[in-house]
Amino acid sequence: MPRYEFTEGSSSKFWEITLEDSTLTKRWGRIGTDGQEKVEDFESKAEAKKAYAAQVKEKEKKGYALVAGSGAAGGDAPAPVSASDPALEAAILAAPDDVKGYLAYAEWLKGKGDPRAELIQLQHDTLEASSASATLMRKRAAKYIAEHADSLLGDELTEAISGEALKLEWHLGFIREAHLGQVDFDSDEDIPELLGLLLAHPSARFLRSLTLGMACFDGENEYHDALKVLGKSKPLTTLRHLFIGDFEYPDDTEISWTHVGNLQPLYSVFPQLRELCVRGGEVELGKIDLPELRSFTVETGGLPLKAVKSIVKAQWPKLEALEIWFGSDNYGAGGGVKDIQPLLDGEGVPNLRKLGLRNSDFTDALCEVLPKAKVVAQLQELDLSMGVMTDAGAQVLVTNAKAFQHLKTLDVSNNFLTQAGQKLVATAAPSVVRGNQREPYDEDSRYVAVGE
Repeated sequence: MPRYEFTEGSSSKFWEITLEDSTLTKRWGRIGTDGQEKVEDFESKAEAKKAYAAQVKEKEKKGYALVAGSGAAGGDAPAPVSASDPALEAAILAAPDDVKGYLAYAEWLKGKGDPRAELIQLQHDTLEASSASATLMRKRAAKYIAEHADSLLGDELTEAISGEALKLEWHLGFIREAHLGQVDFDSDEDIPELLGLLLAHPSARFLRSLTLGMACFDGENEYHDALKVLGKSKPLTTLRHLFIGDFEYPDDTEISWTHVGNLQPLYSVFPQLRELCVRGGEVELGKIDLPELRSFTVETGGLPLKAVKSIVKAQWPKLEALEIWFGSDNYGAGGGVKDIQPLLDGEGVPNLRKLGLRNSDFTDALCEVLPKAKVVAQLQELDLSMGVMTDAGAQVLVTNAKAFQHLKTLDVSNNFLTQAGQKLVATAAPSVVRGNQREPYDEDSRYVAVGE
């Protein structure tokens, strides 16, 4: 048990602390006595470790010194917390792509004895190295990260990497990209708890890309708790890419067996997002406020009408790519052409260049209105794949081919076109993707490509 003592004047006191899982045990009193004991239980290991570090810091501030040989950190004590300088961090946040800020931070960290200093220099040298030397230097950096994992990450994040629930990419001494998710049915990692540890960790101060894979293989795959962690985290202005739902369907789970939840609390936490992708069912978008977003994708087997309305009401002045999977009403889809009319009119999307109206059970109806839709004139790519387009819809596109001649690509694949329909639609635009068509069992059995 780590033991701290304070002797000054008439004071002669000791203080001991032990961390086991999520429990702190403390003893204190006059040196030479048994003293008093108190046990504190916390809801998670992360909270217990945080309390451990805070209480040790408080005692050291009061003049308590660790007794040699008593165990500097105990069996489960947290690794040393990385040194931090708000001014240097602010310089990096102001210009996250400028290596000068990181190098300045490295010099400061070096004076603090922080191993991150050498990692920053190693990875900077890799960027500057020739291609022949870069591979070897990347291996050196990876080895350094593994050797100093206790200081750079701590026990729990290191353990998660070992179990492959956490995958990281480092850049100039900090985590640049992170992927979290259970790997199979034998996994027992608590993904929301792991996410909270990651976001609060000093190594993730300048995180640029975050991907959430499977939250749970045992039962329903749902992200409600993970979204709560994201919504309550400290605002992260460096995050540019967020992907919620990186799983394979139907191999990992069905897309409609996945519950996403409410994304609105995330918008204020990650105001600089450039790319947002969401996969799963029960998607709630709320009032979308992401003025820097360039790409938004929602992949679902049933997009609720409220979510459709959220999309068409959003003001995305810089959005360049929008991909919507509508899905089937059997799995919660709502809305139709009239509900996306503001989008078809180009409202709120002045820079949109790529539009995907995919996996829709009203594709033929879209074909009727798209030739006169204002938004089409500004597009470079139009994707109507995975829906229920028939030869009748293809004929409308061809009849109005003049409206699509400026497109680089028109995608009508994975619909219900016959061979004749595929041949016909090839003339609707200069480049038409039209393969992988499905055949209905009968006239009433056309369905979207992804429902369940």
